[in-house]
Amino acid sequence: MKLLYQLSLLFYQWLIALVSPFNVKAKQFRDGRINIFNKIQAAMASNNAPVAWFHCASVGEFEQARPVMELFKLKKPDYKICLTFFSPSGYELRKNYAGADWIFYLPVDSATNAKRFVALVKPSIALFTKYEFWYFYLKTLHEQQIPIYSFSAIFREKQVFFKPYGAFYRSFLQYFDHIFVQDETSLQLLQSIGVNKVSVAGDTRFDRVAEICANKKDIPLVQKFKGESLCMVIGSSWPQDMEVLLPLMNNTTIQLKYIIAPHEIHASEITALMAQIGKKSVRFSEANENDIHQFDVLLIDNIGMLSSLYQYGEMAYVGGAFGKGLHNVLEPATFGMPVFFGPKYSKFNEAIQLIKVGGGFSIASSEALESMVKKMYNDELCRKQVSQISRDYVLQHTGGSKSIVAYLLRHTF
Repeated sequence: MKLLYQLSLLFYQWLIALVSPFNVKAKQFRDGRINIFNKIQAAMASNNAPVAWFHCASVGEFEQARPVMELFKLKKPDYKICLTFFSPSGYELRKNYAGADWIFYLPVDSATNAKRFVALVKPSIALFTKYEFWYFYLKTLHEQQIPIYSFSAIFREKQVFFKPYGAFYRSFLQYFDHIFVQDETSLQLLQSIGVNKVSVAGDTRFDRVAEICANKKDIPLVQKFKGESLCMVIGSSWPQDMEVLLPLMNNTTIQLKYIIAPHEIHASEITALMAQIGKKSVRFSEANENDIHQFDVLLIDNIGMLSSLYQYGEMAYVGGAFGKGLHNVLEPATFGMPVFFGPKYSKFNEAIQLIKVGGGFSIASSEALESMVKKMYNDELCRKQVSQISRDYVLQHTGGSKSIVAYLLRHTF
């Protein structure tokens, strides 16, 4: 299995090289790692402070890592933070994050790369977010007696760790000094395979979204767009989501306003979408305060506003669950509103729980969505009750970052 693991990484790099001339993200993945060790060496050359290394796969994991990083820095101000990403989606969006002293792409996992990276960064502690398990990095850190932690981790019975043929992958988990998991199911699964240095600390994204809500940025232009109307915020939408949403949006009997923040912003796609919308729509970049109140649909054609946009909604739709994967449902939930999303949410514990408590709603068709939205639109009491449920759900699950950092301070320093 170790050889298969190595071959799979080599194949992945070969595939990236093959498609990089035609794919922006593949090109970023490849180009971002050119001369990566020279970049790391130059950046770290004059450092004499202890280093805490945080690693994230992409932007979603960064949102989980951020409250832990920031609290860690508050408690250990003598430490510097080295943040790494595997994916271009995370690195390119957060490469200027001010809370880290250095931000790099993680070199692809191999014995040579791991030893070289650790030698250059010299971390005193390493923290991996959610699903990140890289054999050679973990092995190298362990051999050098550098404490290793995983947080916001979540495990499912179908994962390779719990299969009869998963011994090699189970060995990854033994390298961790402690694993902070999101739920009791993950705890029991790990204990069933002899991994006992584990505890439930929850999902640190709850801390992050609660912080976002508390420090939301006012957007006066959006407030003028909304006026006194009820509004649905559509976050991180894909074309598959819009196919379901458009019949609702074009329904003239429901006088909602809509804010759409697509997952990917391409001028041609926004133009095509506007042509399908039967109501007056405008791009944010072209809107002005004098007449924005006359429009029914506001399309966000920039990155970074979504988390604050949710404050202007009475309902939210979160994209991705008709395709590759559901995006962040906690952001709208923390602002207190019914949250709608597609049918592919089984790998997202927060969506499962939000449905269970009555704050989230999975819909599989335009008809189902329209029926639910009509209920919330016409029944103010019901809408407010659901909104309170969503808000309470988030607040009841905050505090994971504090418990994680408190453990680190007790056991590592």
